[in-house]
Amino acid sequence: MTKQLHLAGFLIASHLTHSHPAWRHPLNDLNFLRPEFYQNLGRILERGKFDFVFFADGLMIPSRYGAGITDTLRYGSQGAAFLDPAFVVATMAVATEYIGLGVTRSTTYSAPFELARTFASLDHLSRGRIAWNVVTSHNTAEAKNFGFEEHLEHEIRYDKADEFIEVAYKLWDSWQEDALVLDKETGLFADPTKVRHINHEGRWFKSQGPLTVPRSSFALASPKEKTLPKASPQARPAIMQAGSSDRGKEFASRWAEILFEIDPTPEGRKAYYDDVKSRAVKYGRNPDDIKIFPAVIPFVGETEAMSNDKPLRVYAKEKQAFHNQLVDPIAGLVTLSSHMDYDFSQLPLDEPVKDVQVGGIRGLFELALRLSKKEGLTLRDIGRLYAEGILLPHLVGTPTQIADQLEESFKNGEADGFIISAAYLPGAFEEFVEFVVPELQRRGLFRKEYTGKTLRDHLLLGKASLTPPVRQPEPVGI
Repeated sequence: MTKQLHLAGFLIASHLTHSHPAWRHPLNDLNFLRPEFYQNLGRILERGKFDFVFFADGLMIPSRYGAGITDTLRYGSQGAAFLDPAFVVATMAVATEYIGLGVTRSTTYSAPFELARTFASLDHLSRGRIAWNVVTSHNTAEAKNFGFEEHLEHEIRYDKADEFIEVAYKLWDSWQEDALVLDKETGLFADPTKVRHINHEGRWFKSQGPLTVPRSSFALASPKEKTLPKASPQARPAIMQAGSSDRGKEFASRWAEILFEIDPTPEGRKAYYDDVKSRAVKYGRNPDDIKIFPAVIPFVGETEAMSNDKPLRVYAKEKQAFHNQLVDPIAGLVTLSSHMDYDFSQLPLDEPVKDVQVGGIRGLFELALRLSKKEGLTLRDIGRLYAEGILLPHLVGTPTQIADQLEESFKNGEADGFIISAAYLPGAFEEFVEFVVPELQRRGLFRKEYTGKTLRDHLLLGKASLTPPVRQPEPVGI
């Protein structure tokens, strides 16, 4: 059987995604404050048999560019408005049956008990379809929203995140699978010998436990029904991450089962894929248990470009051009400044990007530098590219041409699947589902039906472990 790829949808509980002009597009739905908006998107992607949809998130309105929120709000840049994605996916869960649902949460500005409880609850209520996109936060504005003057240094943020997830694992494991008894005849609700305090005391966190959410998922009416399955759907959420710096990739190779990646070049995607997979072995992990998803923005058309004999057809390149003409490079620089936690308004717009010290997402900044040097791009050019899609590659063409590009990247060992980011909503998702997905299915590269019910089923991940991966000793030479 041909190895199949995976598909996921990218969303923000907001007015746009990676595309900054999306909210201005005449076909874009701006009802992002209503539950029906997200429920409709979930149904569309589930109709396309997507593995999951996940929500990026932020804990501030970006204020780094020009040291204020003025341009963020004026241009509607990424981060100008957010809903809390945990509540959004709860509304999507009731409107869908199979598609996985990912939520971003920060380990820097949360407590392990709080997030362990949130994700255990969501996993039950979605019947095992939840993923946690682990972020460490990267912006001074976020720190100030939580009472701190500065955010933690890059390496320290990841050290704290390591301990955070270790505590979460302990809390998810504080109830044994069969601890919940619910025996009406004897009056035994739960076996106290199978629920434990975790009594964690570490550098960053102290937590007594146990968690308030049992792992059992079936209410048993009588002892006769004790043979029914009792484990929670996934035991814990699937772990998602987007580490791009060296420390970030090390963190991802230890914990992540889903990796979100941004790189517009085949060689960059291939290098990232091989790097992270090779690091996983140090933690005793099977590299196949890490699914790597580069992100793309598709522009699907009936034909690639306009021709005189087909004046009424839909042209992919014209669709992309229309999208890109709505871009203002300042809108992109607002987001670049937020992502890097550096004020790029103080640098010349029409000179190459300078290698400055950034405190935010180092991997993305290194990518911007690489593109600037390779293609002779100015800061204004990078701002425009950032606004067009946060450096995501645009896939432009007919369904066959886009499927060709995805297939080539997949078979070249650059990806296990792809994050699809929309240039406008819901139309870009509808077009991909209606035209590209059937072409991938025809080639045997993508499922025609769901074969399982949980997100782990879709990703072929097997049973979740609640034992934190530890670094394996280096082999000793003879």
